[in-house]
Amino acid sequence: MTLQQPILPAVRRMKDLEKLLGSSYVYIVLLDCHVGQLQPIMDLARASGKRMLLHADLVEGLKNDEYAAEFLCQTMRPAGLISTRTGVIAKTKQKGLLAIQRLFLLDSSALEKSYRLLERSRPDYIEVLPGVMPHMIREVKERTGIPILAGGLIRSVRDVEQAIEAGAEAVTTSNADLWKYFDRRNG
Repeated sequence: MTLQQPILPAVRRMKDLEKLLGSSYVYIVLLDCHVGQLQPIMDLARASGKRMLLHADLVEGLKNDEYAAEFLCQTMRPAGLISTRTGVIAKTKQKGLLAIQRLFLLDSSALEKSYRLLERSRPDYIEVLPGVMPHMIREVKERTGIPILAGGLIRSVRDVEQAIEAGAEAVTTSNADLWKYFDRRNG
């Protein structure tokens, strides 16, 4: 499955989500949310035809484990979950939602360990952070064969273009100026 949009807007506040409801974006990433806010956010997004990708590790009030993933998948029914945890990814896949494993490119040792974990978890997507290293996007995609999302430190249209040219399917960003630019281009 492809997301078919070059930008995945990542929102932290309700005000940001409201700005995106009239946009051409179908998929939106939800960051930093309290568990008590999830249902109204999901209802609002669905009513506007939006499909939410929840960052499971950043939902306050929930532990980021398989049980929280099961709750989110069954009760909130997002389009998918994003997590650094392989157990969350496994539960998300089991429930039939998009599973996006976040991968922080810290150093060579951490990267090699991540490759071994990715062989077992086989997420639907890998979100590579920081997303401003095109050569690493290319390497992770070639090495894993898993579609790549680029995120973190994306500040310009050129950053987005370089990530896409390196093989990323889309770029996650909380930069509203980039949302607007690509929404006008693709809308």
